[in-house]
Formats: sequence, C-alpha cells, structure tokens
Amino acid sequence: MDSLWFDYVVIPLLIMMARVVDVSLDTIRVIMIAKGYRKMAPFVGFFQVLIWIITITRIMAHLEIWTAYLGYASGFAIGTFVGMKLEQRLALGYELIRVITKADASLLIHKLLEKGIQITFVDGRGKDGNVGILFIVERRRVIREVIGIIKEYNPNAFYTIEDVRSVSGPDPLPQTRRQLRTRFRPR
Repeated sequence: MDSLWFDYVVIPLLIMMARVVDVSLDTIRVIMIAKGYRKMAPFVGFFQVLIWIITITRIMAHLEIWTAYLGYASGFAIGTFVGMKLEQRLALGYELIRVITKADASLLIHKLLEKGIQITFVDGRGKDGNVGILFIVERRRVIREVIGIIKEYNPNAFYTIEDVRSVSGPDPLPQTRRQLRTRFRPR
C-alpha cells in the first residue's frame, strides 16, 4: 500500500511542484528576453531546462501512473500563473506614459517633478483646441504612483501606457528640469 501511495500521490505532487518551478522560470525567461534583459535570460534558462529534464525523466520512468500526467499538466497551468505573478512583482523594464490634458497641467507637472519623475512636456492641438502632452518613461514599479498623481492632480486627463523595450542615454539635463520647475510652479 505504501508503494501505491508513493506512486499515485507523492510522485505526481513532486512532478507538479517541479513543473511549477520550471514553467515559472520559463515565463520569467521569456519576459526577460522581451524586455531586453538578455544577459540574465540564459542563466534562468539553464535552471529551467535542468528542472524540466529531471521532471520529464520522472514522467518517463512512471508512464503507467496516470496521476503523474495530471501532476505534469496541473504544474504547467499553475506555473504559468505563478510566473506571471512573479514577473508582476519583479516589475521588469520600463513603461511610457503619454498624458494628454485639456486643463492646465502646471500643477500636475510640478508634482511629478517634485516626486523626481522625469517628464517631457509639449504643447499640442487637438480637435477641441490646445492640449498639453506629457511623456513619461519610468520603471514599471513606479507606474502606479505616477497614475495616482495624474488622477489626483488632473483627473480628466487622457493617458496611455506602453511597454518600452529599452532605454538609453543620459538623464535629462538638470538645467532643463530647473526650467520646467520654474515654468510650471503652482499658482
């Protein structure tokens, strides 16, 4: 009886847990490649495929145990979910927030600059008249904070968020930031 318990419960659970780790690492590896973290992705891939080989070897050694198949499949599903949650927590990469506002954006710009958020502001023209357009490229982990500031200081602003593959170049010149702070002081 102990052998049946081990074969039909313990082995499938171990296969499932290994598959969760394997697929989670694979999900993170693929996202790293897409986000431009190409130096780290091979290391993650090494451990991911090592775990996969061990797992598939266990499946092949126990082809007659149908619960091992369930463990393998459920590990894949759970691993995909866990991988997405891990990536969300890691918040890899950058995002571009494009804000279009009809209202005066000076208070919003001032608050963003006060928080250390780097922006580019341009005047534009929309179908209903003049608009302000803000471009913000920021790490994903700060996006919620930036959106909170936008909603608080300019709740009717229209904004879009896009993934940015890579970011290069020096930080904006301090002089430019000083000019923006001076131009957009709260009234």
